[in-house]
Amino acid sequence: MKKILIIEDDESICKELSVLLANAGYEAMILKDFEHALKECLSAQADLILLDIHIPCINGQLLLQNIRKESNVPIIMVTSSNSEVDEVLSMSYGADDYITKPYNPTILLLRINAIFKRLHQVSDTLTYRDMQIHIQKGIIEKEKKQILLTKNEMLIFSYLVNHQNQMVTRDDLMTLLWNSNEFINDNALTVNISRLRNKLRDIGCEDAIETRKGYGYILL
Repeated sequence: MKKILIIEDDESICKELSVLLANAGYEAMILKDFEHALKECLSAQADLILLDIHIPCINGQLLLQNIRKESNVPIIMVTSSNSEVDEVLSMSYGADDYITKPYNPTILLLRINAIFKRLHQVSDTLTYRDMQIHIQKGIIEKEKKQILLTKNEMLIFSYLVNHQNQMVTRDDLMTLLWNSNEFINDNALTVNISRLRNKLRDIGCEDAIETRKGYGYILL
């Protein structure tokens, strides 16, 4: 189930959006701590963010800029203003879409679906540093050199790439593999991480995966 984070200070709108998203098959989350909005956004690991421009403590466009320094999570800017300047700035700061209030709920859902559909279409190939990651082929490629990954190694690596510079727990990876019908125990996860590190080293990517003791891993 896709997780969507709602960043909006109007409680009635938050409730309406939560019901709308839940009925559409999404898991809706609501940001509560505006003072630490960036930290909350990153820790939520949402699949998409609905971000209002006018929120407490920090301007939504500034928050958008800060998020983009850390994450490529899809973001739809929401505002009651019809200002073209706001729209231009939001898109230039990295927003994936922009919608004004009051909006048609059906249109909002269609825009959310369009973003997820577009991401799905391009998700077979990822880029990390100067490497191309071909998920379906199980290959990472750098210049003319190719390294073949196992299915589990590719699942782990693509997940880390999609959450680059974010903390990923061992439980996150175990759940990922379990949901992909790949049975794996804790020791096997350690072995897969070790093999993945060695293969990245072979292709010239040193110290990419850092272990955070007592927590998990982070891809630098």
